[in-house]
Amino acid sequence: HDRRIVGEVMMQDISIGFVPLLDSAVLLAAQEKGFFAAEGLSVNLTRETSWSAIRDRLAVGHLQAAHVLGPMPIAANLGLFPLSPSLVAPFALGLGGNAVAVSSALGAAMEEAGDSCDLDPARAGQALKAVVEARRAAGLPRLRFGVVYVFSGHNLELRYWLAANGIDPDADVEIVVLPPPFMPDALMTGRIDGYCAGEPWNTIAARRGAGRVVTVKSRIWRSSPEKVLAITASVCEEKPDLVDALIRSLYKAAIWCGARNNHAELAAILARPDHLGVDASLLKPVLDGAIAVTATQEVQVEDFFLPYEKAATFPWQSHALWFYSQMVRWEFCSHSPRNAGIAANSYRPDIYRRALKPLNAALPGASLKVEGALLVPTPVGASAAGLILGPDGFFDGRIFDPDRIGDYILEQRS
Repeated sequence: HDRRIVGEVMMQDISIGFVPLLDSAVLLAAQEKGFFAAEGLSVNLTRETSWSAIRDRLAVGHLQAAHVLGPMPIAANLGLFPLSPSLVAPFALGLGGNAVAVSSALGAAMEEAGDSCDLDPARAGQALKAVVEARRAAGLPRLRFGVVYVFSGHNLELRYWLAANGIDPDADVEIVVLPPPFMPDALMTGRIDGYCAGEPWNTIAARRGAGRVVTVKSRIWRSSPEKVLAITASVCEEKPDLVDALIRSLYKAAIWCGARNNHAELAAILARPDHLGVDASLLKPVLDGAIAVTATQEVQVEDFFLPYEKAATFPWQSHALWFYSQMVRWEFCSHSPRNAGIAANSYRPDIYRRALKPLNAALPGASLKVEGALLVPTPVGASAAGLILGPDGFFDGRIFDPDRIGDYILEQRS
């Protein structure tokens, strides 16, 4: 992350990693549409296959920043990784974007048990529970679900969905880790019965006829967090001007990505072989919220993936604390005031505000909010007019108050 002069412009170099997913869109658009260059950044974007590769390359200094899973900076700062790097998340890369896909056989069994293929998380979950119970009674093996990483929104939201429907994610099913690009093939070959992953890997499974999508993240928890930009703590401390330029360029890219009339061009950018390597015709409908449920059926999902609207780029510390609460719930770490503080401070809205202040952007005044309380789109106080949040409800009606995190953890364990 050195400075160099290109022509008469002082450029700052930085290496950033990404995994080929729809929600790398803001990073890829910032590069291709010139938002990085306009802020004096020369960015080396590196495509990685897995989250463990991202983790390790951040740890050894090959990368200074990366597109990462929302819980990863928290896990790193709690020392839950081998070679845990100290990470800061000053920018969110969007809301939503995941789905749960199952094999054709499991999908058919769920339909027989009452699922109506409309992506309703309660109906799909109750149908899955009936299948799980029938398999147990027949002495059949547990169903196996794939997630992209232990410390992922996918693992935590899959577990939340299962548990809310009366399915014990540790006893009633088996959960294994696979890189997202491998998921459709694993489903096709019967190595797994279902998975929770980001797009386009659910669409690919559905379009191939390997299975069907049964629910989506944005219906399990509306306006819910997913990927963030993680930057090594040393870069944040030593290069604040570089960090601010990076956040400004990504913010402008997020606005561009969020405009529907840019989706065809964005799909073409994402489709490139060095980016996602997936046909643009599969990506554009997803950007527009049309989710492939089967090879022939689509369901329109409001707010499936939000790159900009509803403060989608703001690193809410309440999002970090919800991830942390689930990590404690499933015994990936212990709960203490110190650990909760580390989790909350892994997300840095103060850096976000500092970077975007010159743009007169709509900046939330608070750094935390009660999650799940907004039933309709709601205007909120901000440093500029026009910020609307929500709806942000959990499908089971629960509320997460970050000021009562200890009570929330106890309630979920009971």
